[in-house]
This record gives sequence, structure tokens and C-alpha cells, in this order.
Amino acid sequence: MPVTVVRFNLVEPGATPASLGARYRSALEMAAYADSHGITTVQTEEHHGVENNWLPSPFAFAGAVFGATRRIAVTVSAVIGPLHDPLRLAEDIAVLDLLSGGRLVTVAGIGYRPEEYALFDVEWKRRGRLQDELLETLLQAWTGEPFAYRGRTVRVTPRPCSDPHPLLLVGGSSEAAARRAARLGLPFFPSAHLPELETYYKDRLVEYGTEGWTMMPAAETPLLHLAEDPDRAWAVYGEHFLHEARTYASWQSGDIRSAVRSAATTVDELRAEGVYRILTPDECVAQGLDNLVLHPLAGGMPVDEGWRGLRLFCEDVLPRLGP
Repeated sequence: MPVTVVRFNLVEPGATPASLGARYRSALEMAAYADSHGITTVQTEEHHGVENNWLPSPFAFAGAVFGATRRIAVTVSAVIGPLHDPLRLAEDIAVLDLLSGGRLVTVAGIGYRPEEYALFDVEWKRRGRLQDELLETLLQAWTGEPFAYRGRTVRVTPRPCSDPHPLLLVGGSSEAAARRAARLGLPFFPSAHLPELETYYKDRLVEYGTEGWTMMPAAETPLLHLAEDPDRAWAVYGEHFLHEARTYASWQSGDIRSAVRSAATTVDELRAEGVYRILTPDECVAQGLDNLVLHPLAGGMPVDEGWRGLRLFCEDVLPRLGP
């Protein structure tokens, strides 16, 4: 059975508080619907100070999703670790782990936008050291035992329910990220299909005498939308996908490698690339993908159209994917 994901970043260019509130509530209703139809995961993420209202608070959103669902996992991919207070993040994740019965998956990255660091007055050049401190603190905090933190002894409660701790992966596209994961014995989540980095990570596991595993995106993991008439959907809604693609492109320099990477400047170019795909249910089944990532509200997509695509997937694709 393929892994099935519904992705939400709640982008809406030019939103009003009323329209964005409606979008947030619709996303929760979509998550509950996805949960009731057997979709595996809700994926969300973190970015700050973005003009198009990109979600800045993924754990608050995750808590709302857990309150509306019973089985589905929520993956925060990724939290920008150095922007968070380590003790407070340990508490927040522990509470969500308890609330959800262990359904939270956290991928900790260091981000790639200096302006986000500037917003929180965090020094960009210290991001590696801050990430080390964050990860080490989380692992110690979740034991429930006292430990040394910045020259004093602290203890964090409550303990999470997951044993030995909530699922925590180290994300990134650099050898430093892979080395950090291996040193701490944490699983590694490359930000793109990077087999050579997986090999480097495994070599470091041997070097450090630790154990871990890799959760790596497939060579091809498109973002999907379902429609009965893809030509019409591209013509009417393609600008929403292009908006997101252009936003990502504006953030990524040459050394940033991401599973979502587009050079398109027009809707036609975006469609030809295949990073974003609008498919009929039959076409979706025929793709034979191991990971199907639905993006029903991409780039400010109208909520009604998002619902149409999600329902098509759940009612006409999922039943054909097999046990």
C-alpha cells in the first residue's frame, strides 16, 4: 500500500483574517475527512514572515489536527530548530505526543532563509551549534530526568508517551546534517533524493557506533491534485501552483536541494516539468507512485476546488490502491 499524504501550508496571498480563518478550518475538516478514509499522514511545515501567509506555527496546527482525528499521523517537515527555545519545544512536542498517542513526527532542519533568523534575532552563523544544542536538549528532556542545560540543572515534565521518545528525524541536504543525525543516533531525512548523502550517513553511523535509518524522498515525488478535466484545471487553477513554485524558487540558492524544485516561470512550463501534477483518478492510479502527496490548498487554491480534488482521491483512487 503506498504512503498517502495530505499536505497543508495554508498559503493564501492577499488573505483577510476572515478568509484565512475559513481556510484553516477547512484544512482541519479535510484532515478529519482524510483520516476517516485511511490517508496515512498530514504533512505541514514552518516559515515565518512570508507575505502570502505561509503557516508559521506547525505545532499549533498539529494539535488542532489531532483533536479532529483519531488515526492519521502529522509530520512537521520541517521545524526550523534554531528558532525555537529548546526546553519549550521539548514541552510542546511531549504534550502533542501524549495528546495524539504518538502520532507526531518531527523533522528538525535548520532552514535556508536568513531573513527568518533576523526576524527572531537569531544569529545565522550560529545555526549549526544551535541545532546541536536543540537536538541534544530534546533527547535529554524527554527522559524526565534532571540534566545540565546552559550551566544549570533543569528537568522537563511531562514525559512523552512514545518510547524511547517521540519520533524525531534530522532533516537537511548537507553532510553536516547527516553527520549530526548519525552522531546522535537519530534517523536522517534528506530534503531531496540524495543517495550519496544516505551513504555518507550510514558511514558515519559506523564511525560513531550508533544506529539509525533514512527516510528519503523518492527520485520522483510530485505534488498532486485530482480533477476530472486536468486541462481545464490547469487553465483555471494553475496560477496557484505557479505561485507556490515561484515562492520556493525565490528562496533556494544553488546549494539548497529540495524535493520541490522548479525553474518554471509560466503555468505551461510548470505543467511540463511534472513537479506539480493535475491528474484524473485513472491517471493517478496509473502513475504507480510509492508516495502520493495531495496538495489540495496549494498556493491559495479555492477551498471548494481543494475539496473536489481530495474527494476524488479518497473515493476514486484510494479504493484502487490495494491493501
